[in-house]
Amino acid sequence: MSPNIKGSIFALLGFAFFSAHDVIVKYLGGNYSTFQIIFLSVLVSFPFVFLVHLRERNHDNLLPKHPWWSALRTVTTVLSAWGAFYAFSVLPLAQTYAFLFVVPLIITVLSIPILGEKVGIHRATAVFIGLIGVLIVLRPGLVVLSLGHVAALCAALCGGISSLIVRKIGNEERTIVLLIYPMFANLVLMGAFLPFYYVPLELVDLGALTFMAVLALVASTFLILAYKTGEATTVAPMQYSQMIWAIFYGAFLFGELPDRMTILGSCVIIISGLYVVYRETLSLRSQNTPVLRNRSRTDTGIFPRISFSLKKRDS
Repeated sequence: MSPNIKGSIFALLGFAFFSAHDVIVKYLGGNYSTFQIIFLSVLVSFPFVFLVHLRERNHDNLLPKHPWWSALRTVTTVLSAWGAFYAFSVLPLAQTYAFLFVVPLIITVLSIPILGEKVGIHRATAVFIGLIGVLIVLRPGLVVLSLGHVAALCAALCGGISSLIVRKIGNEERTIVLLIYPMFANLVLMGAFLPFYYVPLELVDLGALTFMAVLALVASTFLILAYKTGEATTVAPMQYSQMIWAIFYGAFLFGELPDRMTILGSCVIIISGLYVVYRETLSLRSQNTPVLRNRSRTDTGIFPRISFSLKKRDS
């Protein structure tokens, strides 16, 4: 079995576990506020990050070398967390994934001002077509746009910005700095809203929350193996397999069947994203590949990014 096939299998398993993680987010969102879910998720994830911190002995390792970029990343990560978790709670799974699949297109566009990269006519056209796909899913004027739609778009936009900031400063900032500030911000801000939205946690839901953290850990491990085994050009497109899981879980667990326009718009977005990856494959020698060098899911600051474990390899 070739390394790329192994990498693809690892990636498919990783995204399958991430999809199961998102199902639990949706399940919990039916009974608890997004603020409470994020707050408790960060608490469950802290032991892992604490163990990472123990390995970094430098006395100033919590002082960012790029405070303004770190502050912007913290803000965008918190907004991305709220947007993604809220969207999963109130929108059909397939529709939420359709919006999150726009992240590669956002990364392509914003890599110009943030990273100083060049985007040719082919990728610019792919981005434009992808935005048409978003409009197909949204159907402005025909469907009443809800806060969930705004939250999903916010998650995609902020997740893309956060990923680019990591790419810009990641080789100079310590991993623990990039990890800890968004987590603390999530903890403080979500905790500030918690008294107004707190609902006592049932024992079975506490178990679901813990299992959600385990799923994130397992999923991240598989994706790390995928990128270490196969080429990014082969592994990256596997993220779109989540749409299959979204349709499956949505239909059998939540009674959600995506309509034709959602499926059509999703296909347009996915094809656009795949074309961007294809064009970046042709540009590997110039390293003008912002999407392929982003190796994490939408950043939420709740669990460590996959790309942090691949940092040395990318640098």
